[in-house]
Amino acid sequence: MVVIGVDPHKSSHTAAALDPGSDATLDTVRIDAALPEYRKLLVWARRFGQRRWAVENAWGLGRHLAQWLTARGETVVDVPATATARVRQLSRGRRKNDALDAAAAASVAALQGDGTPVTAEGLSTVLGMLDERRTNLTRQRTRTVNQLHALLRELMPGGAPADLTAGQAAAMLARVRPASPAEQARKDLARDLVADIRALDTRVKTNQKRMQQAVADSGSSLPDVVGIGPVVAARLIGRTGRASRFPTAAAFAVHAGAAPIEIASAGTARHRLSRQGDRKLNNALHTIALTQVRMSGTRGRLYYDRKIAEGKTHKEAMRCLKRRLADHVWRVMIADQRRQTRAAGPGGHAGATLTSSATSPTPTAGSSDKSLPGPANHNSTTPNPAA
Repeated sequence: MVVIGVDPHKSSHTAAALDPGSDATLDTVRIDAALPEYRKLLVWARRFGQRRWAVENAWGLGRHLAQWLTARGETVVDVPATATARVRQLSRGRRKNDALDAAAAASVAALQGDGTPVTAEGLSTVLGMLDERRTNLTRQRTRTVNQLHALLRELMPGGAPADLTAGQAAAMLARVRPASPAEQARKDLARDLVADIRALDTRVKTNQKRMQQAVADSGSSLPDVVGIGPVVAARLIGRTGRASRFPTAAAFAVHAGAAPIEIASAGTARHRLSRQGDRKLNNALHTIALTQVRMSGTRGRLYYDRKIAEGKTHKEAMRCLKRRLADHVWRVMIADQRRQTRAAGPGGHAGATLTSSATSPTPTAGSSDKSLPGPANHNSTTPNPAA
């Protein structure tokens, strides 16, 4: 089995074929970043028979090539740039060029096994793009509304209310009678901004419909959880990808920044909220927690009330609830992935070999007060706050 490392750049890619047995570089090749050159690269690689590819930064500059190879049945792994830099420093001192970087990527994948399998893009990628598009649209709308508020403050006494809609702004502008060229210019600009807001509102609604359809097409069970609508479900799926890439619920919680961090000093230990991890994923969990806490009778609210009764502050109780919700969301996605794998038959991708499932009980409530280095305890009788 020959490992072919690839050092990708914007305009060119360099590949190096490595023999894992002798750690010797068999051959190198450099191609331009173009489809005809991709085909030349594949022809060059086929002479090695059994092979797999190790692409440095396969979700960045190497994404297009990695997906092109995957679509043609090639086995591809993603190698982080930090790993190749470490190998290069240890084996070749401070020397650096594209061929050495490609060989380092192959060495990382062959000798250290420090590569992540690259899978073909699917609905999770689509949902991730839709979520990013929604984020950009809402930010653009906020900026436009702020500009409109600034103009309205100069056009009329007191300006406009905070929760201004495009229709309200248009009605207010209809009552404005400009008394100077400057006021006329402000009114004209404000009308343009109102038209921009209406267009953005239409795009946001269209984006949400696409999200809802994509979530339905994915067959996800996340919308069955209280507090998860199409927008939150799209963010969870899009930011997570394949849930099985996280070996445990604790690993997913760390990735989402929902696992508390221990702070110890002078014999005193406490836990605080992590500020690391995927903040958009963390925001989705926070939205679910807020929704459940505001709805009386949900298990999330009951769990929150128990924490408050134990003497915890609102922020501490919310931190505990988010940690439990991270467990539940991961289990739901794992269960969905297994169900889809079974439906796909023998040709489907293998799911995670984990014992937890979406129907497993939530870990002991007290464990949410501290970070969880290993798998959560699934034998507790504590009710699930997300059910």
